[in-house]
Amino acid sequence: MKTQGAAAVVFGGASGLGAATARRLAGEGAQVVIADLNADLASQVADEIGGHAQACDVTNSDSVQAAVDLAAGLSEGGLRISVCCAGIPNPTKLVGREGPTPLDAFAKVITVNLLGTINALRLAAGAMVTNQPNEEGERGVCVNTASIAAYDGQIGQVAYAASKGGIVGLTLPVARELASKGVRVVTVAPGLFETPMMASLPEAAREALGSVTPFPCRLGRPHEYADLVAHIVSNPFLNGEVIRLDGAVRLAPR
Repeated sequence: MKTQGAAAVVFGGASGLGAATARRLAGEGAQVVIADLNADLASQVADEIGGHAQACDVTNSDSVQAAVDLAAGLSEGGLRISVCCAGIPNPTKLVGREGPTPLDAFAKVITVNLLGTINALRLAAGAMVTNQPNEEGERGVCVNTASIAAYDGQIGQVAYAASKGGIVGLTLPVARELASKGVRVVTVAPGLFETPMMASLPEAAREALGSVTPFPCRLGRPHEYADLVAHIVSNPFLNGEVIRLDGAVRLAPR
């Protein structure tokens, strides 16, 4: 899929991995919609890259559809690239000091991370299947964001690991479903990255987290995630795959 001139939407594109991806795609000539719950921050990133901002809640169908429609109208070729980085951590144990954790705590994380991804995926893919195919027969590409917590989640990551594991699990069946329509689906499972969540920690804590990554012995940088997304977009043979981007780290139980 050629990025130059293509219309793209990045859900959760106002900060962190999403903002880095929006910048990278815009730098390669895409017309980018930054869809984020934080409308002000989305507007700042859009102004910076010459893109478009859309207030968006990935758990709301009308909200996601508005972002998809905006992106699809930016190019005669329609929406070609969708990247979903929206998500929340919200640590949860199964049983806390006061007993079983309320079910709502799990539901919130799973609703945003898993159902939000499915919502963005289904509506973006729904727009892409109506596109004219390119010379490779492609009509679009959807990139989802899981986490290495899907494979080696830590204590206190019950809902988070479950939600990201769901994204890993849906990748192949959705890729198979959309194959006949020329829409590719790939998931990235990042390790420990420099994100707004990490930025809130003391420097010593960030260094300690980075030091557990075998090589390079540091936190991942958002542009490295964006670099991988750009390659996924450009490589038509990448489909139905989950790619760990983690410097070979495997998380300890705690």
